[in-house]
Amino acid sequence: MTSPNAPTATEVEHDRCSLTLVRRLLAMLDRDPASLRMGDRLPHGWHNLMFNPPTRQSALRPDGATRHRVNIPGLEDLPRLMFAGRRCQFPGEIAIGADVRQETRRLGEPVMKQGRSGRFALVAFEHRIFVEGEAAPAVIELRDYVLREGAPPQSVTAAPPAAPDPTESASARPGYVRSLLPDEVLNFRYSAICDNPHRIHTDLAYATQVEGYPALVVNGGIPATYLHEVFRSVAGREPVAFDVRNVAAMFCGNPLHFFAQPEGDGWKLWAQDDAGRTTVEASGR
Repeated sequence: MTSPNAPTATEVEHDRCSLTLVRRLLAMLDRDPASLRMGDRLPHGWHNLMFNPPTRQSALRPDGATRHRVNIPGLEDLPRLMFAGRRCQFPGEIAIGADVRQETRRLGEPVMKQGRSGRFALVAFEHRIFVEGEAAPAVIELRDYVLREGAPPQSVTAAPPAAPDPTESASARPGYVRSLLPDEVLNFRYSAICDNPHRIHTDLAYATQVEGYPALVVNGGIPATYLHEVFRSVAGREPVAFDVRNVAAMFCGNPLHFFAQPEGDGWKLWAQDDAGRTTVEASGR
């Protein structure tokens, strides 16, 4: 009998580390797009620019997400998809312009849970990215997704943004580094760069009327990318390992504040909203 934790068969994909996409991400981060050139080292954590296979329009899920990997038999009654987090190691480097190969395995069967909002499933994948011609991976990533039940009609609300904590501004909190206002333009740009057509990020009517969110959901890759930038600014180097976990949904128009504190041989990082609620937890070393 197969163990529920046994990995599935390996899927292999090929891609190229695109200078065009790297420069688009630099521009989104308000950095000089020409600051990275062909042959330069890809910043750690930017590997999500690659291996976003084109999906035919007719093959998209009803929520706009691709069926790639998360179309798992037996989970058809869990139509809502959310990125939960990822744990990365960077044992090697990827040069911009390099041909690359990704090997992907699903780590066992989905884990079924029961929460306050109903049933949900946790699905984990392992990605190993190799520069073509090299035997050792440059990136090893464990990525987690959550598949949830459809939103009942009574869950549709128009909740206001979180109220700021009247006792202090975000910049006065320990470990404060910077703030960001994730608006609809930023959400669209990041989703377009990564070819992510998930409608909760770009289709306001769908996000609010079908999935029951109060606004467009911030693409989880945005705070993860900014937390990598925070790590570089405080540590003065690239991380050799970086873990990030979304702990609360984030919505367009609500400011995010990023923090970092030394912890052991690395850094503890996190994001908070105006009310001081932690929305993302991360660690880098």
